[in-house]
Amino acid sequence: MRSLTVDSLNPAVRNVQYAVRGELAIKAEEYRVILKEKGQNSGLPFDRVISSNIGNPQQKGLDQPPITFNRQVAALMEWPQLMQLAPNAFPQDVIARAKELHDEIGSIGAYSHSQGVPLIRQHVAKFIQERDGHPSSPDNIFLTGGASAGVSLLISMLISEPHKSGVLIPIPQYPLYTATLVQFSGAAIPYHLDEAHEWSTSIDEIKAALKKAKEDGIDPKALVIINPGNPTGALLKEETQREVASLCAEHGLVLLADEVYQSNLHRAAEFPFTSFKKVVCDMGSPVPLVSFHSISKGVTGECGRRGGYFECHNIPDDVRAMMYKMVSVGLCPPLQGQIGVDCLVRPPKEGDESYALWKEETTRIHKVLAQRTKLMAERLNSLPGVSCVDSPGALYLYPKIMLPEKAIAAARTAGKEPDAFYALRLLDATGICVVPGSGFGQKEGEYHYRLTCLCPGVDEYVGKLEKFHREFCAKYQ
Repeated sequence: MRSLTVDSLNPAVRNVQYAVRGELAIKAEEYRVILKEKGQNSGLPFDRVISSNIGNPQQKGLDQPPITFNRQVAALMEWPQLMQLAPNAFPQDVIARAKELHDEIGSIGAYSHSQGVPLIRQHVAKFIQERDGHPSSPDNIFLTGGASAGVSLLISMLISEPHKSGVLIPIPQYPLYTATLVQFSGAAIPYHLDEAHEWSTSIDEIKAALKKAKEDGIDPKALVIINPGNPTGALLKEETQREVASLCAEHGLVLLADEVYQSNLHRAAEFPFTSFKKVVCDMGSPVPLVSFHSISKGVTGECGRRGGYFECHNIPDDVRAMMYKMVSVGLCPPLQGQIGVDCLVRPPKEGDESYALWKEETTRIHKVLAQRTKLMAERLNSLPGVSCVDSPGALYLYPKIMLPEKAIAAARTAGKEPDAFYALRLLDATGICVVPGSGFGQKEGEYHYRLTCLCPGVDEYVGKLEKFHREFCAKYQ
């Protein structure tokens, strides 16, 4: 009888790597269990694990509070009888929203339309139209179980020839893209962002990557842009966006615009967000565009509800029909995630009973994140051998670290990438879990790590980072 072993599995599955939940996260979880079981007798030099490895705002220990309006609507959709049992517990606009959605959906325990609830797709289309000033059709909207599900669907469809079909991805990049390409036997075509110019996107870098891919026999099918960036937090200028769209049209590339951090703007007056949908429509460009958004980021932070959407623009009807066929295999996205999307694109309006509290909560979350980002960037930049771009968007910082040669040698001896070695020692000493830059991609001989700006108690948190860095460098100097 043939046994089930790792070697007997699909080699594409064996080769998938996903750094944000990789070795560091696994070890951090082991430490968390030890602390829970043994408390002060754990023998560890810290009393809690700080999960700075993933943008998970409501995670225990980060504790970003959920938006009250969203949770109230979700509660009434989960148990509609509450509208009769506790009519005075909910604002009237919440009750009206829940009744409207319930009339459309019925029980959220039932499947919805595979593309998503039609009414919610109408609301998404209206949101996009009001944001960009260009028409949007609910027929072009696909609700998804988080933006990641949409990304995986598109990449799986674009890989027409295993190991020969390629997708251009920014370096550093969110490892979803490399992991998904490996899973579906696609080829990653890296193009480097420019750290010296605040992680800007270079058209020349993209052109060089295209040229090399074609020389290597790779057929480029699509270009990924993450805007605002992950892990960098960079924002594209409109001029660059137009150049990207023109380049994609010239080379017949599908433009995949990951825009899940579009409302995470720390200095919006100086660094505004402009969607690729607006840019492409303003240009009258024929470039095929798929844009992604999510309820996991912004001020919503509802990662566990798995809600998101993508919009198709300049996508042929027969291709969109193939998308519908593939999402139908999964039956439908989670209903509570779809309700979260409705709250994302249709928040309370001024004059609504819930508006004042919604405004207070969202303003506070934006303000705290901007303050933490600024303070952390300043403190990290004051450390010897550390440089850090002050991210204008997203949830992260991505500092570069200059490691002593002895530390690099020790890492090689241990069989680790130097920045992974540094991150492991940081976790062991402080309980702070970050993601090494080698998990996102970086230039040869450079080392980084990504950490979120979501952690409360930022003075103590950054103080631990500073103390560790100085002691680590002194040890290996």
